[in-house]
Amino acid sequence: MQQAAPEERFASGAATSGIPRRRWRIAWLLGIGVLVNYFDRVNLSVSHAALVTAFGISDIAFGYLSAAYNWTYALCQLPVGVLLDRFGVRKVGRISAFMWSVASLLAAASPNIGSLFGARLLLGVGEAPTFPANAKATGYWFPAEERGMATAIFDAAAKFASALGVPLLGVILIKAGWRWSFFLTGLVSLLYFFAFYKLYRDPSDDPELSGIEKRHIAGPVSSEWTPLETEPERRVGLGYLLSRRKVIGLSLGFGSYNYVFYLLLTWLPSYLSSELGIDLLHSFLYTGVPWLFATFTDVLGGWSADKLIKRGYDASNVRKAYLIGGLTCGLGIIGTAYSHSAMQALLWISISLGGLSAAAPVGWSVPSIIAPRGSVGSVGGIINFSNQLSGIFAPVVTGYIVAITHSYAWAFWIAAIYLLVGIAGYIFLLGRIEQIEAPAVG
Repeated sequence: MQQAAPEERFASGAATSGIPRRRWRIAWLLGIGVLVNYFDRVNLSVSHAALVTAFGISDIAFGYLSAAYNWTYALCQLPVGVLLDRFGVRKVGRISAFMWSVASLLAAASPNIGSLFGARLLLGVGEAPTFPANAKATGYWFPAEERGMATAIFDAAAKFASALGVPLLGVILIKAGWRWSFFLTGLVSLLYFFAFYKLYRDPSDDPELSGIEKRHIAGPVSSEWTPLETEPERRVGLGYLLSRRKVIGLSLGFGSYNYVFYLLLTWLPSYLSSELGIDLLHSFLYTGVPWLFATFTDVLGGWSADKLIKRGYDASNVRKAYLIGGLTCGLGIIGTAYSHSAMQALLWISISLGGLSAAAPVGWSVPSIIAPRGSVGSVGGIINFSNQLSGIFAPVVTGYIVAITHSYAWAFWIAAIYLLVGIAGYIFLLGRIEQIEAPAVG
């Protein structure tokens, strides 16, 4: 990998031991929000068997129910990006957290499958701003050379939610019933709303942010970033952004990653139980294994990418290597199609999910780098729209495949084919990871 110029190496590697760490409080706040988000999301996969008993749903119906959340989530991504750029993280984030809390509580009280479907649709609306808002907040609070680790904190929380949440919610479901698991996640969501309301501020509004940390965040010597709070009012239209090769390439790569992610998020406990004959409790416990490994690789990926960039390696080359390498490891999902034991399946799933997770925080740091000034929320919304299209199709397609073939093999193969498309998008469309030029005025 090409190394940066000596003066850039010195700047990026400057000592930070004397700088306060208030910005990391924000990173952990965002991470806890994602953790709570994904408790809400995995709740449904944990409740699959219980919902079959309660409402008599089929595999195909469960696939559609699993995708319901993603329908509204996807539809909201483009307008949410615009709203974030207009009203900011603080206002949008507060409304978002309150809405998803209400949705979880409504799910717990659902008298029939139609009302549960409606609660999941509302959950998608409430949680839609989460990742675009976090990407924008990270751009506010962190210089470019720290964004990989900052992003890893909230992105790893999505994996840790399954590692912790599936076994925990599974035990609650077995002991108390599926309604209690939804009610408790709703209660935790409401507590997070109060925490976010009280604690989140942008750097310019935080009275406890020191001058030295504010200068560190501004990163005046960085050639690839300027503080997002100084963005001018002029913003780039969605049509222009959607036509940029970098945005298309990043969307394809992220979309393929998210297809695998949602395939495993919604169907892994059922796969282990029905395909490999594992009892329900152990399927919940085993599900946590690859997600725990993914949590570790997610943090490792963000941390190590930042380290390489700070040591002077070309930032674009480092990030592209992680993105392409992560999707390549994701192809390990093919091995799951031929697994005949829990150990084999968990090994291949861990390789696939671990590689994808190592690249994910690097990928989420890219929108705030490539977006024209004032348009980070919009670019984040576009990327997450692609993600949620995958979140819609992965559970539905899998439901049809399982119902028709009584096997998961083709479900894993389709995920692998999409990963190859994503790898091509990173190689041929993304190009150098640098800011997209805004259209000329006039």
